[in-house]
Amino acid sequence: MTRILIVDDHPLMRKGLIMSLSSNSDVEVCAQASNAEEAMTLVESENPDLAIVDISLPGMSGLELIKRLHAIRPDLYTLVVSRHDESLYAERAIRAGARGYIMKHEAGDVMMKAVRRVLSGGIYVSDEINEKLLKGMAGGHTMTQQSPLEILSDRELEVFELTGKGIGTRESSERLHLSVKTVESYRARIKTKLNLSTAAELMQHAVQWIESDGAN
Repeated sequence: MTRILIVDDHPLMRKGLIMSLSSNSDVEVCAQASNAEEAMTLVESENPDLAIVDISLPGMSGLELIKRLHAIRPDLYTLVVSRHDESLYAERAIRAGARGYIMKHEAGDVMMKAVRRVLSGGIYVSDEINEKLLKGMAGGHTMTQQSPLEILSDRELEVFELTGKGIGTRESSERLHLSVKTVESYRARIKTKLNLSTAAELMQHAVQWIESDGAN
């Protein structure tokens, strides 16, 4: 029986994942966590075989959690199930140590296909992302290295993505479980890193990137 830990701050999402997984007799959800810190504790006490992780968590982000889990438990498989565009985050997740990435809107059979692929030692991403990864390897570079956004941290990229989608500071703070002041601080850092002077320039740059290099 494969033991699975679910890490997601939304109770309904955790419930939905449990329902999808429970229909399979060879897997069981041994624990669930609403944040990264709780997940770290449960990994020690419950000894799961696989952790299903969301990217946006209160406090420590999902990507940072994956990095830490990979460092202390390299034998623990991790699979990202997130609402964030895979074209923006899939490679970052794989580089952090995740073995797969699927979107939350995917059907239950797709998730189980991803779970089984990961548990068998493979990597699961969509065909489109897989092709980009292979092209990057063939060319001697990665997807993110082709973009100036490689210099942004994982959390800064989350803020940048929401900015490009027209999400305001307050809503961004709610989605990322950060204070408004912290979101504003991230935006200031992004402007500095991308050599942008104003909020309007940041918005324009974010929108253009989402429409051209990011979500499409």
